[in-house]
Amino acid sequence: MHNPYGASKKAAEEALRRWAQATESQAVIYRLRNVFGKWCRPHYNSVVATFCHNVAHGVPLSVVEPQRELELVYIDDVVRAFMAELDAPAQAGTTLSRDLPPSGRITVGALAELIRSFRESRTCLVLPDCGDRFTRCLYATYLSYLEPPDFGYALTQRTDARGALAEFIKSPHAGQVFVSTTRPGVTRGNHYHHTKVEKFLVLSGEAEIRFRHILGTEVVTHRVTGREFKVVDIPPGWTHAITNVGATDLVVLFWASEVLDPAAPDTYYAEVDHA
Repeated sequence: MHNPYGASKKAAEEALRRWAQATESQAVIYRLRNVFGKWCRPHYNSVVATFCHNVAHGVPLSVVEPQRELELVYIDDVVRAFMAELDAPAQAGTTLSRDLPPSGRITVGALAELIRSFRESRTCLVLPDCGDRFTRCLYATYLSYLEPPDFGYALTQRTDARGALAEFIKSPHAGQVFVSTTRPGVTRGNHYHHTKVEKFLVLSGEAEIRFRHILGTEVVTHRVTGREFKVVDIPPGWTHAITNVGATDLVVLFWASEVLDPAAPDTYYAEVDHA
């Protein structure tokens, strides 16, 4: 406790101990450090809050000691621990000291790069690794620093005579999602994949999805509409096509098991109706 802030915290701990003994109550002391989460004040005592605020507002980061490792505690973990103390049986006249385990460990430099990647995900469309809880908590924290006008962002559309298509999200672990509109009477597809698999979900309109095994001649048809939210799996080795058979634009949500690699797209032309 070599500064006024530390000295004041130490004095507060001693006051709590005296109070617990005098009143035959229980005091619990947590020494919290590097707490992060939504609504934390930037440019004060949280590097996470400062980095999230600056990146969300397009302000360059000043990274000091990039190799320094931080132990960070998520605010929800703090609140959960406090709530557990309220429900636990008390020991009269005692003072307990607690030390919350960190929610995650990361260097200052890696923290800066990770938070920058959250902003960049809007353009590259690659999602953070939400399977990692620490990353998920940091991503939620970053989004809380966006200004309301910045909540929305546009996707890049590719348009042609058939309609429009836009990639939505990508993940090295979970593939990618994209959406398309197709004009009445227009067909998309007539190709197959060796390993990549897909799921089609019609959101609006009426569609006919046709399949043919690349070693066979029989054509299988699935009729789907936006009224039923029916998912159609696209297995490998089956050439497939989707046709708008309705009177309005067809809107379809697609999922693919891998992010498209233009150099190796695993997509091979073969018309469904011509074996």
